[in-house]
Amino acid sequence: MDIKYAILGFLSWQPCTGYDLKKLVTSSPAFYWSGNNNQIYTTLVKLHKEGLVTDRMQPQERYPARRIYTVTEAGLAELRGWVLSEPELPQYRAMFLVQLAWADALSAGELDGLLAKYEEEIKLQLRMLRERERRGINLNPARNPREKYIWTMIDENHIGRYAYELEWVRRLRDGIKNVPQANGKKGE
Repeated sequence: MDIKYAILGFLSWQPCTGYDLKKLVTSSPAFYWSGNNNQIYTTLVKLHKEGLVTDRMQPQERYPARRIYTVTEAGLAELRGWVLSEPELPQYRAMFLVQLAWADALSAGELDGLLAKYEEEIKLQLRMLRERERRGINLNPARNPREKYIWTMIDENHIGRYAYELEWVRRLRDGIKNVPQANGKKGE
């Protein structure tokens, strides 16, 4: 994900500090981002130099002043142009599938143990997402019914991927038991 557009998007919703943006990006399941905090601040500096955001200092009583960023009209136009650009297909990069591709070298017990661990991790992630949904914990803009619906569908997509992955790994664990290994034994 290009963090530039996530930042412009969040700033189109509300003015934010760099810290606020970091929280929004990292806490939203809709945004896969593996960068570090410096990348957010570096991008904010670049956006400011390009005239896509402005900043102002906000004094605080007991803490240092905070730098609040706001998107400019040019920033909104940049964001709109990107939103109208050709959509990218999803990029599924699951290291587990690479791991699994070479798992035939494992014994039946080792393979089932690997799959069981993966299943537990997926269940945990799914439980956390569903609990978050149940509690209404989201940092999504909902300035109007259509925007709220779009963000609800983004969250549903994310939860649906984990739900599918859980169902898939369960089918894999059940099915692999009936497939003979190289030595002719079934994977029980």
